[in-house]
Amino acid sequence: MSKHTPEEKRHAREQAEAAPAKASENGAATTAEEELVPVATATVPHEEYDRLKAERDLLFDRLARLQAEFDNARKRETKERAEFRDYAVGNAVEQFLPVLDNFQLAVKSQGSPEQLRTGVELIVKQMEEALRGLNVQPVAALGTTFDPRVHEALEMVERNDLPDHQVFEEVRRGYKIRERLLRPALVRVASNPQQKEA
Repeated sequence: MSKHTPEEKRHAREQAEAAPAKASENGAATTAEEELVPVATATVPHEEYDRLKAERDLLFDRLARLQAEFDNARKRETKERAEFRDYAVGNAVEQFLPVLDNFQLAVKSQGSPEQLRTGVELIVKQMEEALRGLNVQPVAALGTTFDPRVHEALEMVERNDLPDHQVFEEVRRGYKIRERLLRPALVRVASNPQQKEA
């Protein structure tokens, strides 16, 4: 059985109904019945708004100009790189055109095999001169000790008359440009078993 009188129950109910309203006034909570009031937005003076808008437009304009300048610089760099490559290739090809001319003359030649051989030897010398003009040098091979950094061994041949690992035949010449290897020399290398035992 309840110990509260009907009067006390009514008073407690009124207090419960009044409590949320007081909490709302203090900013602690809101009830479902309360209407939401929009928060007042800060008003910006018209002059300030125009100034900010002009500043924004100026920044957008600068950004667009920078983007255009970047695109133009990228296109210019690509074009300059292509022109430089064409210039470098043109300089190299120009040195080989006389060699090609001499090969074409040799093909049309009606001379003897000895004369043809002499002509081809002159063309080879001319080709070597053109390569030297481009700083391309042959890799030293014949008579040197095999070096895997600049030589590629085609085969090792047992030879008692040569030092072990000596290159005794150059099958294909190797080349380097300054210190950079363009292709290794293809060589045959001596293998001397007598020196290996000693």
